[in-house]
Amino acid sequence: MKKYLVRKAVLLLTVWLSVSVLLPAQSIKIKLVETSDVHGAIVPYDLVNDTSMNSSLAQVHTYTSMLRRFPGQKVVLLDNGDILQGDPLVYYYNYVDTSSKHIYAEAMNFMKYDAATIGNHDIETGHNVYDKFRSEINFPWLAANAIDTGTGEPYFTPYTVIERGGVKIAVLGLVTPGIPHWLPEILWEGIEFEDMIETAKKWVPLIKEKENPDLLIGLFHSGVDYTYGGETAGTYRNENASRLIAEQVPGFDVIFVGHDHHGWNYKTVNSSGDSVLVLGPLSRAKTVAVATVLMDYDSVSGKWTKGSITGEIVDPSKYKADDHFMSSFIMKLNIVHNYVSESLGKITKTISTRQALFGPSEFTDLIHTFQLEKTGADISFTAPLSFDATIDSGWIHVRDMFKLYRYENFLYTMELTGKEIKDYLEYSYGKWFNQMKSAEDHLLNFRKDENGNIIYSERTGSPELEQRYYNFSSAAGINYLVDVSKPAGERVYITSMTNGSLFSEKKKYKVAVSSYRGNGGGYLLTKGAGIPEEELPKRVLSSTDKDLRYYMMKWIEEKKTITPVKLKNWRVIPIDWWKIGVNKDYKILFGE
Repeated sequence: MKKYLVRKAVLLLTVWLSVSVLLPAQSIKIKLVETSDVHGAIVPYDLVNDTSMNSSLAQVHTYTSMLRRFPGQKVVLLDNGDILQGDPLVYYYNYVDTSSKHIYAEAMNFMKYDAATIGNHDIETGHNVYDKFRSEINFPWLAANAIDTGTGEPYFTPYTVIERGGVKIAVLGLVTPGIPHWLPEILWEGIEFEDMIETAKKWVPLIKEKENPDLLIGLFHSGVDYTYGGETAGTYRNENASRLIAEQVPGFDVIFVGHDHHGWNYKTVNSSGDSVLVLGPLSRAKTVAVATVLMDYDSVSGKWTKGSITGEIVDPSKYKADDHFMSSFIMKLNIVHNYVSESLGKITKTISTRQALFGPSEFTDLIHTFQLEKTGADISFTAPLSFDATIDSGWIHVRDMFKLYRYENFLYTMELTGKEIKDYLEYSYGKWFNQMKSAEDHLLNFRKDENGNIIYSERTGSPELEQRYYNFSSAAGINYLVDVSKPAGERVYITSMTNGSLFSEKKKYKVAVSSYRGNGGGYLLTKGAGIPEEELPKRVLSSTDKDLRYYMMKWIEEKKTITPVKLKNWRVIPIDWWKIGVNKDYKILFGE
């Protein structure tokens, strides 16, 4: 009897094992992990400040490797763009060593990414860089709404299908269509960026019909706040349309967002009444966004059904940088460390961006001086491009240039009328400064709640300004006053050209300005100066062929020694109110 029972048990076990081999698991857990806006943070080392840091892809790799070791769990690794800009590591392989395989391509291949969507700062590197990079990665680079104007088809892969444990996961990629608003056409020549909502409405039915996926994922390099920059839900080609798609285009189970560096984890309801999980991490691998999906298999119908879908934001700094990862890239890190340590010349005075937030400063005036000399323009516009950066006196190195000028903008020379120049500045200072009615008022234009209290960022805990500091544009080449006692639009009084000649609103002037600003970034030329966006390219008289930082490095090498000075061509009045406002608001921003 016992032998019979044993034989029966063995037979049943054999049958069960054979069936389990033939059929997928009855349930499966899928972890979808998203990085976004990493901006070159491959290893936990800050090459600009020459110090270690606690977030990087090396730590993300430790985390994802741990997830992959869990039994009964499948991992999908996704990236949501803006990877090729923002760090000397990627700058070096974008523009200095252009023959080697790109370090970021090697890193992503090492980590076994399954798919990625291209970001606007990736397009900013230019065709030579991102076309080469695309050929070096082992996964599809997505953007269904980036259309090849020659073929009418997507320039990048529109979507991909990933299979895990028998579950079909379709991933649709979209990129913010605001790129032509910020970047010179030479960088995106041959590509048109279509509206994200329209594109999603086109591709979702096609994907469902052709692929019949068990899960549909959106991977959108676009933010959640569709009102940013004064846009609305009805704005065509909205810069941040991710939430609008989640709510207006049925079919998505999870939408991963990026571009806004925010850190989102919430659910919304689409027009069919279905729940959609919206997730997005912080920048520079400070966090990753993780969606956990439980899938159940019905062996009778032969179909997968979705169980719970939950989201979490994970902090990779809790994990040690992966040793194998680090050893694979330490040689290239050393190469770039030597590059950023090269001396360009000497700077005779310590300069900081802090002062640039409140008025004239040596920091921004150094950029003005360079731009005027490089272009021979009559007038220069620039902004404080870092919130809190310092360059110490003494030798100035390549690494310092990433503090002095953060972005890979070109330098334009544009033609503007005197009236447009004044209106541009009125818009700038209207957003920059508060209207002070007494010395007790704030100088800076802080965001405030209905009770008049300063709003602090939930993400960073810092006070929020109505306008991003990189749009606080000042001018050189003209002498002017900014009266903060006056309302926005009535503050700027241009007295003369700095060379002593008369300034006329009817005259045309040559103006040095970054390509970001020259293409409409910050709206100073469009909403401020009133120039239609389509007319801006016609105003460009000339452009550098390489990024502005490159030419600043060459300028410093030629000078050998630079002495930062305030040009003293503009000031804020009433002066006593300004001084009190600076002291008060400086403490609010920097706590000192």
